[in-house]
Amino acid sequence: MFDPKPILKNLPNLPGVYRMINATDEVIYVGKAKDLKKRVSSYFNKNLPSPRTRMMVSHIVKIETTVTHNEAEALLLENNLIKGLMPRYNVLFRDDKSYPYIVITGDDSPRLAFHRGTQRKGNQYFGPFPNSVAVRESIQLLQKVFKLRTCENTVFANRSRPCLQHQIERCTAPCVGLISDENYKNDVHQAAMFLQGKTNEVIDALGARMNTAAANQEYEMAVVFRDRMQALRQVQAKQFVSDFNVSDADVIACAELQGQHCINLVMIRGGRHLGDRSYMPKNTEGETLETSMEAFLAQHYVAQNTPPLIVVGVKIETAVLEEVLSEQAGRKVKINTNPIGDKRVWLKMAQTNADLALGQRAATSANQTAKLLALREALHLPDNTERIECFDISHTMGEATVGSCVVFDRGDMQNSEYRRYNVTGITPGDDYAAMRDVLTRRYKKVAAGEGVRPDLIFIDGGKGQLGVAVEVMAEVGLEDILLVGIAKGEERRPGLETMIFSDTGEMLNLEKDNKGLHLLQQIRDEAHRFAITGHRAKRAKARLHSSLEDIEGIGAKRRKALLTRFGGLDGVKGASIDEIAQVEGISQSLAEKIYGELH
Repeated sequence: MFDPKPILKNLPNLPGVYRMINATDEVIYVGKAKDLKKRVSSYFNKNLPSPRTRMMVSHIVKIETTVTHNEAEALLLENNLIKGLMPRYNVLFRDDKSYPYIVITGDDSPRLAFHRGTQRKGNQYFGPFPNSVAVRESIQLLQKVFKLRTCENTVFANRSRPCLQHQIERCTAPCVGLISDENYKNDVHQAAMFLQGKTNEVIDALGARMNTAAANQEYEMAVVFRDRMQALRQVQAKQFVSDFNVSDADVIACAELQGQHCINLVMIRGGRHLGDRSYMPKNTEGETLETSMEAFLAQHYVAQNTPPLIVVGVKIETAVLEEVLSEQAGRKVKINTNPIGDKRVWLKMAQTNADLALGQRAATSANQTAKLLALREALHLPDNTERIECFDISHTMGEATVGSCVVFDRGDMQNSEYRRYNVTGITPGDDYAAMRDVLTRRYKKVAAGEGVRPDLIFIDGGKGQLGVAVEVMAEVGLEDILLVGIAKGEERRPGLETMIFSDTGEMLNLEKDNKGLHLLQQIRDEAHRFAITGHRAKRAKARLHSSLEDIEGIGAKRRKALLTRFGGLDGVKGASIDEIAQVEGISQSLAEKIYGELH
């Protein structure tokens, strides 16, 4: 039994972070404290209210602590440790660093674009948006109203006449000078103001420009400004959120059903409702809604741009969170736990969304459980069969071969555990060799204790692929795991699949309405989708490989100069030696070398 007294005796009454560690030296819980001594000591009281906490404490063999300057610093450290260690007893949210944004670039003729990833200085970023659909809809709206360009710089620099976007009145064609730099930059400025929620100011400015154009008898231009004003008023009437003292805000509700929690996040940016997203955290059994809400706010906003107002639906302590988020954002961030008026209405909507998401999750889970039970019965599997892994191979006539592994566990597909394998060093088109390579790489690690052992393995293929799988599993010492080959039926029609068992060689067909067959098809189709998606990406990357990259002496800077000058690789191939030599950084001898390599 672990004796905490020596550790507790020496703990200071200072703020900090503590880590609970089990017998395998795994961190199972990370927490923060205003007073480390009091907080850690509370875990070893005789009457712990939560069975989950009692279970966690029973696994502790070591406690590590880190003292911080204040509770705010402890919150940041706790969040970083949770994301890095993923402790099994902490409430965990999926790390969403890939929210999409709209970007207006800092070029001489700025472009409007979809952005995801690292943000660069000089550009203006607006968001985050809940999903890519919201970004693309907003970009289409901005194109329709402000007619900003969306083309890449290499295309923009080499246009000799307007493109289709100009023809359908989605761009004013700054590439060929059909709009002055001053007027184009004015349109860019108004688009940025609109994205910041300053719609009324934009409409007023457009009204002034319309009146000026009309007074100068420039009636066609006046009509353009009038149409923009009408379009913006329609958007404002449909989407504008009233009763918010800031144009950017998040509304967050939390719901519970059968021990599972759901956080629903409603995003309001630039005074417009952009949509919502629901999050299902892990490890919420026995936890309160307040705990889940605090975990979400810490884990979500430390990695995101934080709006000035966050409306939440549960009573939590906000002082430390507000301090951390305000310092991170460089401005005041307010967390409102007692909304009134329209804010309460929006919170009720978020609460409804959270309840619906939980209901749908429960229904899906029940359906998946029924399917798993039917599959166990149909294939005569043990009652403890939970984890199923499925493999598929995808290629185009041997090109860009990719193997996939998808995982069904805990009653659902586990996307975070999917893996793709790039297959090389085999005869192109040899599916058996590809399957051998993928299975060997996968299960060598499992046999060495580095992965999770499955209860059942599906192989998308007939007797040949299954035979290879049997050999591999014997080689790595996992021959006791049942393998089932899934041979496609006549004309590859769903419902006619034949299952082939590795242990007996028995072949089995299930009725089309069998729920177990439906689960098998779901897992098999997911493996196929995951494999073919990876294959297409790998094939596209290989086919788009620039032959300039293979020429010695051509680095990224010279390659960019060549592609920009000639508008792409085809343009470089069509250029003469003298034309290539005119590019900055390209000597006559290097131009001859480039021409010779490309021809």
